[in-house]
Amino acid sequence: MKSVNLLIFLFIFSVNGFTQNQSELENINKQIWIPFTKAFETKDLNLFKSIHSKELIRVNADGKRIMKFEDYLSGYQRRWSQSSRNQTISFRFFERINNAKTGSEIGIYKLTLNPNTSEEASYYGKFHVILIQENGLWKILVDYDSSKGQTIGESDFLSGLNMNDINKY
Repeated sequence: MKSVNLLIFLFIFSVNGFTQNQSELENINKQIWIPFTKAFETKDLNLFKSIHSKELIRVNADGKRIMKFEDYLSGYQRRWSQSSRNQTISFRFFERINNAKTGSEIGIYKLTLNPNTSEEASYYGKFHVILIQENGLWKILVDYDSSKGQTIGESDFLSGLNMNDINKY
C-alpha cells in the first residue's frame, strides 16, 4: 500500500510540476518573447526596455563586450532612430528551464532586415538568457549571444523548437 501511495504522490507531483512549467513558459512568451519581437519590429525602445531588468548584464561574444542596462539600450536607441529599414526577429529554442522565480533559455535567433524585399538579409546567432521575476513579471537579467564567427545559419535556426511548442519541455 505504501508503494501505491508513493507512486500516486510522485505522479501528482510530476504532473503539477510539469503544468506549472508550461504555465510559466506561456507567461515567459507573453512577457518576454512576444514583446521582444514587437519591440524589434516597431523599434519601440520603451517596450524593449520594459522586458529587461535594470540589473541587466549583456554579453556580445562577437564584439567581445559586456554591457550594463543603459549602455545596451542606448545602442538600440541610436540604431533604431537612425535606421529606416524594416526588421523582424524570430526565436527558436533548444532548452527552456524555469522555476517560479528564475529561468534559463537557450536558442537561435533570426534577425531579418528589409523583409520581403529584394534587399532582404538575415543574420543568426545563438542566445542564452537568464530570466528573473521582478514584481511578478519576467525580465531578462543576462543576455548572451554569439554568431560563432557567423557560422550559425538557417538550418541551425530550423533545428530549434518554436516558442509555442511548450509541451516539449
